[in-house]
Amino acid sequence: MRKLSQYLYYLNIVGMLLYIIICGGLLIAGHPWRSSQLGLIIQVASGLVLASIPPLLTRWFHVQLPPLLVALYEIFILMAILLGTGMGMYSVPYWDKVEHAFSAAMLAGLGYMIFAALTPADQREHVSPLLLSLFAVAFGTMVGVCWEFYEFTGDGLFGMNMQRYMSGGHLLAGRAALMDTMGDLCMDFVGSLFLGIVGYFGIRRDRHWLDTYMLQRIK
Repeated sequence: MRKLSQYLYYLNIVGMLLYIIICGGLLIAGHPWRSSQLGLIIQVASGLVLASIPPLLTRWFHVQLPPLLVALYEIFILMAILLGTGMGMYSVPYWDKVEHAFSAAMLAGLGYMIFAALTPADQREHVSPLLLSLFAVAFGTMVGVCWEFYEFTGDGLFGMNMQRYMSGGHLLAGRAALMDTMGDLCMDFVGSLFLGIVGYFGIRRDRHWLDTYMLQRIK
């Protein structure tokens, strides 16, 4: 799993650098590939920083993040920034919903990691697998809810359309205006629930399954 997470990291870095070089060259030549190309290049450039967070945390704080979480995180960055924003894959039906499911599964795994980090080893042995899984599902779903708060605030303050309450410049009404937000929240719950179920049976079968989500100190 560690090799997979490293491969995904380098895929993000190389892919984003190629995007910046190629699309930047086209922009300078006066033939931008997409409208608002400069803004897209800036967002993809920010993705270089986001994709580098796991190795930077390892270097600065001498901790090894769980490889499974790092892999899920790099997949999320790939889908959201390079493919979604840079290459316009958000136009693909349900692209953002699959992205929400991946991110929620990653966040549920982060919930396991937080629980394991804050609970003494001798007490972890006696915690119910169901309680652990409920915490992971609740944590992953809660962060998804907070993300919708962010989108709602951005739409209100800056006139954006992150919650897709407009279509073709026209305000949607009733149920149609809620479809994007409720769909995102539904996928947040589904992604968190999936990893919660996997975790429940994994911990029930073997308590050491939780070690998959443990932070490792690097001496």
